[in-house]
Amino acid sequence: MTAQSAEGGESNEGVILDEPTTADLRAKVGEAWREFARALAGLLPTLAPGAHVDLTLDPTASGTGTAVYSVSIRVLEGGVVEALAIGNAGLPEGYRMDRASIADLVALGWSPPGVLAGSGDSFGLSSTQDNANRLATVVARTMRDVYGAPHPAFLVYLVHDENDEPIATAPLATARHEPSIDGDLSLDDLDDDGALAAALADAADEVVPLDERVRTVVATMSKTTTDQLQVDADGDIGIRAGSAMVFVRVRDNPPLVDVFSPILTEVEPTEQLYVKLSELTNRMPIGRLYCAQDTVWASIPVFGRNFQATHLMLAVQVMTGLADELDDRLHGEFGGKRFFGEGDKPSPGKAPADEHRPGMYL
Repeated sequence: MTAQSAEGGESNEGVILDEPTTADLRAKVGEAWREFARALAGLLPTLAPGAHVDLTLDPTASGTGTAVYSVSIRVLEGGVVEALAIGNAGLPEGYRMDRASIADLVALGWSPPGVLAGSGDSFGLSSTQDNANRLATVVARTMRDVYGAPHPAFLVYLVHDENDEPIATAPLATARHEPSIDGDLSLDDLDDDGALAAALADAADEVVPLDERVRTVVATMSKTTTDQLQVDADGDIGIRAGSAMVFVRVRDNPPLVDVFSPILTEVEPTEQLYVKLSELTNRMPIGRLYCAQDTVWASIPVFGRNFQATHLMLAVQVMTGLADELDDRLHGEFGGKRFFGEGDKPSPGKAPADEHRPGMYL
C-alpha cells in the first residue's frame, strides 16, 4: 500500500479483504477459545481421582512479573471436580483485580474466597465430571475475560496426579506445556537430537511437500509434534513467540509461506493510519503493514521454492520484534487495542480515599 492509494481507503480495504492472508481476527481467536474449551471438557471426564489440571497465563509473555493468574482443577472421588481461581490475596500490588473483575468472576459462578471448603484465599467452584462442558466454559472465560489472556496459546498447563507425577494427555488445543518460544532461538538450539535436520534432509530437492516441511519447523519451534499442531478453519497454524501471536499459512501457487501477526485491533481505519502504515512499510526491508477489518496486521513472506527453515524462524522472530516495537507506537497515535498490552490485564480499582475498603478478595 502506498500513501497515494490511501486516498481511496474504502476501495483499498475491499482489495485487502480478498487476500488469503487477511482473516477475521475475532473469529480466529473465538474459535481458538472454543477449541480449548472442548479439549478441556474432553479431558476432565478421563481423569482419575487425585488428578490435577493447572492452567496459568504465562508471565513470560504477559509481562506480569511475579503476578501469576491461574486456575487449578482437581478431580475428587465420586466424579466431583473442584476448581480454584486465584484471588487478590495471591496477586502483588498493581496487578490485583478491580470490582468489575470480581463481579465478573462471581457472575461466572465462582464463590468468593473461603466459601468453598479448602479454597483459602482463592475463588472456588464445585462441579462434576458429567458437567465438564460447563466447567470448561467457565474456566476458558475466566482466563480470557477476567485474567486477560488474549489467546489460549498464551496459557501454560500441567496435568499431574496426586503424587505430582505428570499425566500424558492429548494437547489442550493451542495451550502449551512449555512457557514460550525464545526470541533468540537458533537452528542449533532446536536440533539437539538431529530430528529437524533429518526431517528437512530432502528439502533442497523438494521431495518433502512444502506444507510438511513448514509444519516440521513450526512443531520444532513450538517443542511439540506435527500431529499436535493446531490448524484453524482458515488453514493457519497459530503459534506464540514471546508476546506476539503469529499465524503461519502455506500457499501452493506460487509456493509461499506467509507469516503474519495482529499488531493492533479495534482501530478506526483513517487516511492518516493508511499513510502511516505505508511509511512504515517503506522502511521495512521485507514485509508490510496493512489494515483490514479494524485490525492492523504485519506480514512477512518466506519463499517456498528452495525453502530454508532458518528463513521461517527469522520471520517469526522479526514478527515478534515488530509487535513489541509498533503496538505501543501505533496505539498512542491511533488508539485501538494492543493484542496483548498493559490495558488488557486487570488493573487495581481507584477508590476514593474516604470510601470503605472491601475485603482482600475484592
